[in-house]
Amino acid sequence: MEELLQFLGDIPWWAWVLLLLFLVALYDVLQKKHTILHNFPIVGHIRYMLESIGPELRQYIVANNREELPFNRIERGWIYASAKNENNYEGFGTDRDIYEPNYIFVKNAMMPFKVAGKHVNKKDPYFLACAKVMGEGRRKRPFRPASVINVSAMSFGSLSARAVESLNIGCKLSHAYHNTGEGGLSPYHKKGGDVVFHFGTGYFGVRDSKGNFSMERMVQLVNDNPQVRAIEVKLSQGAKPGKGGVLPGSKISAEIAEIRNVVEGKDVLSPPTHSAFDGVDGLIDFVENIAEATGLPVGIKAAVGKLENWEELASKMEATGKGPDFITIDGGEGGTGAAPPSFADHVALPWIYGFSAVYQIFKKHNLCERTVFVGSGKLGFPAKAVMAFAMGVDCINVAREAMMAIGCIQAQICHTNRCPSGVATQDKWKQRGINVDAKSIRTSFYFKNFRKELLEMTHAAGYEHPAQFTMDDVDMATGDKDLINSLADIYYYHKVDVPFTGIKNIANCPYLGGSYNIKTEKKAVKKAMKKEEVRY
Repeated sequence: MEELLQFLGDIPWWAWVLLLLFLVALYDVLQKKHTILHNFPIVGHIRYMLESIGPELRQYIVANNREELPFNRIERGWIYASAKNENNYEGFGTDRDIYEPNYIFVKNAMMPFKVAGKHVNKKDPYFLACAKVMGEGRRKRPFRPASVINVSAMSFGSLSARAVESLNIGCKLSHAYHNTGEGGLSPYHKKGGDVVFHFGTGYFGVRDSKGNFSMERMVQLVNDNPQVRAIEVKLSQGAKPGKGGVLPGSKISAEIAEIRNVVEGKDVLSPPTHSAFDGVDGLIDFVENIAEATGLPVGIKAAVGKLENWEELASKMEATGKGPDFITIDGGEGGTGAAPPSFADHVALPWIYGFSAVYQIFKKHNLCERTVFVGSGKLGFPAKAVMAFAMGVDCINVAREAMMAIGCIQAQICHTNRCPSGVATQDKWKQRGINVDAKSIRTSFYFKNFRKELLEMTHAAGYEHPAQFTMDDVDMATGDKDLINSLADIYYYHKVDVPFTGIKNIANCPYLGGSYNIKTEKKAVKKAMKKEEVRY
């Protein structure tokens, strides 16, 4: 035995390497699964390795600043800098092709809006609440969002516990609301921020033992959680409209089972359609029943395709005075939800086309004044927000932008449970990299700097609040012989004037959401900033 060990020890290292390469090459030639490995032993492995890290190589080395999708490097850099409260300016002029189709031009006024006297909010110069109230005059507990930018529907389960907690505390600090997503109301949504409870066809959190919607559970949830300020019924989402899904039993821990009212370790089906109602009449009755039982405003969320049902909904809402208090239009370009490429790429209209079509229908039926419109679909940038407000939006929901504020690096592997930043994974080790104190502050800074820049653009256009933007205030490059056209000329409508009597009056609204206490906010920010250690 000693002689054998001595013999093996005398073999030079390069001989071992050659032997290993020979065995790998032999395996490659004999295996039947991969043609490239059979035809090009050893070398074929290099090809597969480069393919696996191709996205990272393109993102950090190959692609230019404006080339990547869904968010390019300049867009991500603006979010990261805003969230860190660092300098988010750029110098030496724009590097955008300002003549490309769909380029946005915001028309500035010769004389900007003068911010002085009664127009100054001394508590918070960047206070920017929604100009409309959800359910005003119709519901027992109306709700005015205290921020025009809020966190969109993202479930605990798809996002990690620390990510959800960071977003909720950030919402509290910036007076925004936090949409729960359809995964139920988790303990991580209960950190002080206003909550919009969102549910889909699985009725997670408000379902009975057979998976049907339970009004009793809904009422109990609202009564037990006063931070729930509105309810949203998901008809479809931009990532995969009209498609159901399966939550594998392997992902259903005891905690998730309790939150969602499902059985631990057992597969759960979310069907494509709702079982609680049928048709437009059923939807209206369902919304009214929930609003009556809970006292809260109730809205719907959908991606837009065919318009017949939207026409029917608006017609019946006008005739009866019933129906949703707010409508969230999601862009068909997809979002945080994992989906087959055929759905994400081709099913449902992009936000700008879907929203303009629905808004025109509601305008025709005189519903725009009573309905709060929420836009969701890559609108988390001030210029895109201006465009959205000019088209008729009252609030904006952001999902991926909020994820980037707490550390998402656009790895685009959310659906694999391998998110490297700990944001979209249930991996305990990777979640530990999220410092909740630091990331919640970054969420609040992103919202603050977003509102600051949006307000500055609003003032430059001569207005006090972005709700005052009109379709003639924004031009867009169309690529045709007219070169650029106003939104009104492109989409053939003008938005309905939003009742607005000044930001100071909004701040005194009794239905205003958000624990609006600037002293508390400043103390929390200073405390958290002292603890901040994590960097992107």
